[in-house]
Amino acid sequence: MKKTILALLASAFVATAAHAAFPDKPVTITVPFPPGGSTDMLARIMTPKMSEKLGQPVIVENKPGATGAIGAAQIKRAAPDGYNVLCASIGVWAANPFLQKNLAYDPAKDFDLLMVAVKSPNILVVNPNVPAKDVKELIAYLKQKNGKVSFPSSGAGSSDHLSIALFWMITNTTGIHVPYKGGGPAIADLVAGHAEVSFQNLNNVIQHIKAGKLRALATTSEKRSPLLPDVPTMVELGYRDMVVTSWQALGAPKGLPADVKAKLHESMVAALKDPETAKKLTDPGFEIVASTPEEFSRFLNAELAKWKTVIEVGKITLD
Repeated sequence: MKKTILALLASAFVATAAHAAFPDKPVTITVPFPPGGSTDMLARIMTPKMSEKLGQPVIVENKPGATGAIGAAQIKRAAPDGYNVLCASIGVWAANPFLQKNLAYDPAKDFDLLMVAVKSPNILVVNPNVPAKDVKELIAYLKQKNGKVSFPSSGAGSSDHLSIALFWMITNTTGIHVPYKGGGPAIADLVAGHAEVSFQNLNNVIQHIKAGKLRALATTSEKRSPLLPDVPTMVELGYRDMVVTSWQALGAPKGLPADVKAKLHESMVAALKDPETAKKLTDPGFEIVASTPEEFSRFLNAELAKWKTVIEVGKITLD
């Protein structure tokens, strides 16, 4: 009996010691999109300081497919030990549940929510070959083209896709939605002239706007962006319902030990509050949020309710 008790105590000690050592190997952040988009940019900017705080490498792994659902489902199935983290955008967290039948994950139930990291408005941009110089001229151009103008997005259900659908609804226009597997390839085709009009995350296209490769017509924020003070908001132009904020958030498989969850969150806050990291994010247009898990939970519930209504009323589909 004594030997059994000692063996159990020894086993418990080893398990506790192993658990207390978190992290003792690299942490992987899965981005469910290709490289080059807003979510990928955020993850790669955050990881150096996260690594420094955790004392272990933090690796970014891209797992694109099904508008982020493949990568999200993979993290749902991973062990809740802190070594697998999901970094995803509004589409994965708040739109996929209403767009994809038999979705393999529930964003509100299958993850330990860690934080909303950043947010950013979308901006309506056109390739310079499009003759429209403002939103009024663009609406006229779309009606003249009778639904034949291409609108690329980073994927069905993404914030840019939702922005496109809302824009068509409130301006009584239409076009051809072309979903890509991420913001990077969508923007590349837009800049190359293979597509014409798009709503994109401001941070993703600011450099192309300043270089004259894209023309900015309006933002979807409530107030003008300090990065583009001469570009009006859709609200200013009379479209009060045209307010869409893109956001990126992090979560992990449900069931994280409390201390592991705390360490991960602390490393993320440390990264976002670091002056060098913060500058890399705010310069291209991100607004740092760095929420608590509890704030993320409340925010997610509100976003799920909002986008459920928009998707149903707007009859938005995975086209």
